Amino acid sequence: IHCRCAKCFCYPTKRRIRRRPQNLTILNLPEDVLFHILKWLSVGDILAVRAVHSHLKYLVDNHASVWACASFQELWPSPKNLKLFERAAEKGNFEAAVKLGIAYLYNEGLSVSDEARAEVNGLKASRFFSLAERLNVSAIPFIWLFIRPPWSVSGSCCKAVVHESLRAECQLQRTHRASILHCLGRVLNLFEDEEKKKQARHLFEESAHQGCLASSYLLWESDRRMDMSDPGRCLHSFRKLRDYAAKGCWEAQLALAKACANGSQLGLEAKTCSEIVSQLFQASQAISKQQVFSVQKGLNDTMRYILIDWLVEVATMKDFTSLCLHLAVECVDRYLRRRLVPRYKLQLLGIACMVICTRFISKEILTIREAVWLTDNTYKYEDLVRMMGEIISTLEGKIRIPTVVDYKEVLLTLVPVAPRTQHLCSFLCELSLLHTSLSAFAPACLASAALLLARLMHRQTQPWTSQLCDLTGFSFEDLIPCVLSLHKKCFHDDAPKDYRQVSLTAVKQRFEDKRYEEVSQEEVLSHSQLCVALGVKQESPGPPSFLSTGEIHAFLSSPSGRRTKRKRENSLQEDRGSFVTTPTAELSSQEETLLGSFLDWSLDCCSGYEGDQESEGEKEGDVTAPSGVLDVTVVYLNPEQHCCQESSDEETCQEDKGHQVPGTQTPPALGPRPLLHSRRGPGKDVTTSGYSSVSSASPTNSVDSGSGGPPLSTSVLSLGSNSDTQPCHHQAKKSCLQCRPPTPPGSSAPQQQVKRQNLSMHSGKDVNLAS
Repeated sequence: IHCRCAKCFCYPTKRRIRRRPQNLTILNLPEDVLFHILKWLSVGDILAVRAVHSHLKYLVDNHASVWACASFQELWPSPKNLKLFERAAEKGNFEAAVKLGIAYLYNEGLSVSDEARAEVNGLKASRFFSLAERLNVSAIPFIWLFIRPPWSVSGSCCKAVVHESLRAECQLQRTHRASILHCLGRVLNLFEDEEKKKQARHLFEESAHQGCLASSYLLWESDRRMDMSDPGRCLHSFRKLRDYAAKGCWEAQLALAKACANGSQLGLEAKTCSEIVSQLFQASQAISKQQVFSVQKGLNDTMRYILIDWLVEVATMKDFTSLCLHLAVECVDRYLRRRLVPRYKLQLLGIACMVICTRFISKEILTIREAVWLTDNTYKYEDLVRMMGEIISTLEGKIRIPTVVDYKEVLLTLVPVAPRTQHLCSFLCELSLLHTSLSAFAPACLASAALLLARLMHRQTQPWTSQLCDLTGFSFEDLIPCVLSLHKKCFHDDAPKDYRQVSLTAVKQRFEDKRYEEVSQEEVLSHSQLCVALGVKQESPGPPSFLSTGEIHAFLSSPSGRRTKRKRENSLQEDRGSFVTTPTAELSSQEETLLGSFLDWSLDCCSGYEGDQESEGEKEGDVTAPSGVLDVTVVYLNPEQHCCQESSDEETCQEDKGHQVPGTQTPPALGPRPLLHSRRGPGKDVTTSGYSSVSSASPTNSVDSGSGGPPLSTSVLSLGSNSDTQPCHHQAKKSCLQCRPPTPPGSSAPQQQVKRQNLSMHSGKDVNLAS
């Protein structure tokens, strides 16, 4: 605004008026740039951008690439967003298709009426599974993981409906069905029926004819034994294997390398065999896992160590193979590099990866209900189902990747190694899983260093022969840095401890078994002895890189039970109130005597349900134990004398003394039996992961007493309280074990079996077990 004075009007008009610069907005950008901006946004952000301007709305509505690349992270199909998921899946969104297929298969998130639920859900799940498999171009077919047996033997099974629907689709459709045929064949091949195995072979042949590389390799593997009898057929079989390996089939590459052990029978020279194996080893690339900590700001090396240690114990209890364990750990690390995971979901991620990898590798799977029980019901059935969808969509269906175990098996096949040295090499390979710093070396280099270190520890005169050098492409000098790092991390650094002051040594306990010749108990070379054996100058190793116990919060309780018990370094009485009691918390000698065989139960008994009800989404109430395995009843106290707070478990105490939890059975009373009471905190603490532990002990067995008197009672006292009776000030009407006075040894209370639960007390009071 200018006044009319002579001073203002003495300047030209252009100099007196200030023009505003032109505002540049996102609408001024070219459409190609706009597409790059809109791609990979979350669905919520895309909808928000769509509402800004009509031009942006036009771009979002009329271009499939925007929806094909949209992110559905932390979103699950529900009646409110079902249209968005379906629209994105039809536009080519792999994540949306996978989550819709899993949601319909397990009846999770989408409310479907009970009438013909399996048929309706099965048809919809097959539609989206088929779509996801068509979108899965680079990875091996994977949808068979979700519909594989066991199937439910009672009533209709949603898995069977999906299988039949996909089979009918393949009969009608002549193109883009190779991967579907492969998945159908993998499912039928897992049955014991010979007729179904023949059908599976026919499906594999048809799939291989249409170009499925995985089916071609499976056919080669099934015909390998017959081809070995005839030299001509054996040579032809070897040529086909080389073709499959050249096309990128990892299993074929491993089989080709192992076949070089019989190179003379195939007409191959030793130099040619060495070149084939060396090419496999030299192609191995190191993928640093330190990137995990740049993505996961709240995660450190010690927390990851605790999680992997827990997964090792799960694999030990369920007798899963080393390959299954390595794949599960790799899936965990790959997911952590891509998605942000809260601390309280880390155990959920670990057990979900184990469920997926057991379905891919093992014949005996880890069912969802059993996996939920392994976490002591820290998570629910639907939590695990949704996490499986997040993992598969994030990893884009790629589960099978090269691991240290693969290269180790190739070496042990090509080179004669003593059985004890083989076990020691396997022990070192599994120890390498615990340390992220070792990921700086390629898996092939780690496997070679593990074999070299094992031969050094067993005093081999020639620990690294010229044959090994030619096969792997690694010289003795190339492996020295990896061997020193492996020895330092596995034997020099102290194993970290959890918040209970318990050393985490699950791998060592795994190899204390007699089938591994108790190799983890043998004497280890010192750092100076190793340096002398390697011929390098001795340097003092650095200090351990793990956090001290005071720097980490309560993170994860060990899943060790009676079978793999840990020793406390401090007095048990001193630490009695300092840790959360879980299904695997160690008991005093008096408690062990009292419980006896009550805890002597292997988790292996949990497998082998009658059918697989998880496929039909039968989640009536919360799953507290594997169906038909655990007998769970509740102990009821007099509500007029005691009270308690609400538990986070779905199992609540009934007011009726004689009432039982539905679906459970009460074993006949055979005298006094010990009880173990526990309760869960009302919610998750922000500073803890919410982890509970796996136990090889389960409340399925009871201890009979020779006495015919009334059963003993069990009381739970808060830490620091005396034995005097304290008045109860709670307002709830349910029975409260915390407020209950201790019962004299001579008195008694009715006994029934109770499932052991996590006793995480978030109110600041530590709960202790009373014998």
